[in-house]
Amino acid sequence: MRPVYLDYNATTPVDPLVTRELLQYFEEVFGNPSSNHPYGKAAKEAVELARSRVADLLGCSPAEVIFTSGGTESNNHALIGFAFANRYRGNHIISTRIEHPAILEPLKWLERHGFEVTLLPVDGTGRVDPAAVRRAVTEQTILVSVIHANNEVGTIQSLAEIGEIVKEGGVTLHTDAAQSVGKVPTRVDELRVDLLTVAGHKLYAPKGIGALYVRSGVRLDRYLHGAGHEAGRRAGTENVPYIAALGKAMELARERMAEESARIRSLRDRFHALIEERAGDVLLNGHPADRLPNTLNVSFAGVVGAELLARMPEIAASTGSACHDGTGELSGVLKEMGTSRAQGLGAVRFSLGRLTTEEEIDRAAQVIAEQVRDLRAGR
Repeated sequence: MRPVYLDYNATTPVDPLVTRELLQYFEEVFGNPSSNHPYGKAAKEAVELARSRVADLLGCSPAEVIFTSGGTESNNHALIGFAFANRYRGNHIISTRIEHPAILEPLKWLERHGFEVTLLPVDGTGRVDPAAVRRAVTEQTILVSVIHANNEVGTIQSLAEIGEIVKEGGVTLHTDAAQSVGKVPTRVDELRVDLLTVAGHKLYAPKGIGALYVRSGVRLDRYLHGAGHEAGRRAGTENVPYIAALGKAMELARERMAEESARIRSLRDRFHALIEERAGDVLLNGHPADRLPNTLNVSFAGVVGAELLARMPEIAASTGSACHDGTGELSGVLKEMGTSRAQGLGAVRFSLGRLTTEEEIDRAAQVIAEQVRDLRAGR
């Protein structure tokens, strides 16, 4: 029997409908979108259809969508491209202490190149106080970047409120929405954002494809230099199969999100209740209500999360963010939330998805409870 997959925040399987969309562009429609003949024109049409599908989910114009290689590139382009294109206006950037490394590392790089960065703290649920954003804005502030939903605990930030605050000072707002796109609404006008990052492999598209929303009028320096692809904004021959796949995944998300999120939230809450009932002494990490519908990060008292997972080959889950796990240290996100070392080391992140079933949830809860009881008994 295959392990129960509960690590959808790390990556998702590619939806069969997405795979079907992708495959035709390897053999049937293989042209270069820049070529002015029928093969190239067919490929160009596929790219523009995908761009429209991305825009439909985000509530923006297709012209505001740039295709990238994934979330990391989108974040780097948003931060570094914006910082250098707008350096004449100021050199101050505000973000939070619980961002993904794909945000924190570019910010460190910018600091080495003369920019000033302020990282705001979060409360015990993982939320940044919008009032803290207001206090941090100075005359030199040009950009605020706040993750929409945290990858480890799932906490969702009050972006619309933050957006209203930063707009008062003429400051641009970016969000890393890699974890939230396709799970909760991410309409750019509702979120009040000017830049938004999409990662395809978090919503049932392949790894290696993503997108960056850039509000019309926002200036970005080019991140990749070469020919004039993507309307001169991102050089490199378009990855047509993967772009088409991302477009299909976004279309499926738009059609299914409301019903799918409700089903997954119900399964997650059932899973949480079963674990509490059968294992006991389970502490929730993250916001109790304002978090992703698929994410459950809990700590088992008296148990080390890594040891628990090592004893459960029947379950695929994570002790933190799978992109940078394995250090044996307390998760930086949990540390910033003020979580004690004992509680933090006992944390396990379970993230459900499109293929998760009630039978799998029940089976996983039973295995977890048995192993937790054995670990607490020293067996």
